[in-house]
Amino acid sequence: MQVRDAHAGDIDAILAIYNDAVSNTLAIWNERTVDAANRAAWLAERQRAGYPVLVAIDAAGSVAGYASFGDWRAFEGFRHTVEHSVYVRHDSRGAGIGQALMVELIARARGIGKHVMVAGIEARNAGSIALHKKLGFVEVGLMPQVGTKFGGWLDLAFLQLTLDARSDPDGIAPSR
Repeated sequence: MQVRDAHAGDIDAILAIYNDAVSNTLAIWNERTVDAANRAAWLAERQRAGYPVLVAIDAAGSVAGYASFGDWRAFEGFRHTVEHSVYVRHDSRGAGIGQALMVELIARARGIGKHVMVAGIEARNAGSIALHKKLGFVEVGLMPQVGTKFGGWLDLAFLQLTLDARSDPDGIAPSR
C-alpha cells in the first residue's frame, strides 16, 4: 500500500468513499450525498489552505481510503489545533489502511507546526476509537445526543493527540 497526496484524478474515488459513508455509516453526519464538483472544491480548498489530503492506494492501484485535516475552529486562538477525518472504502476496512493514513497525517500535522489534533467520532464506533487510542489519542469528552442520523440520536466522542512538547504556543519545540 502507498500513501500519497491526492490529486484531481482521485476525485471520483474520494467521492465514492464519501458518499458510501454518508449513505451507509455514522462516520459522516451528513444525510445528503454530494457530486464530484463538491469534492473537487473541497480538495482545492484544503490544498489552498496548505492542508494535506492523502489517499491510500491498494495493491490493485485503486484509492482504498483518504484522510485530511483542517482548522478545528475558525478563531485565531485555535490556530495550532486541527481536526481530521479518515475514511476507508467499505471493502477495505480492517486492513490497516486507516492506520497508515493516520500515521502520515499525524506526521504532516507535526511538520507544519500544529500542536493538537482532534478527532470527533460517533461514540459507538469502537473500531475508530480503538485505532485512535492505539495512535496515542486520549478521550477528552463526550457530548450526548448532539447529532442525529438514521432516525436516532448520536453521541460525539472527542479524542485528542498532543503533537509536540512546546510550552510556548508560538515557539518551536522539538517533535515528540
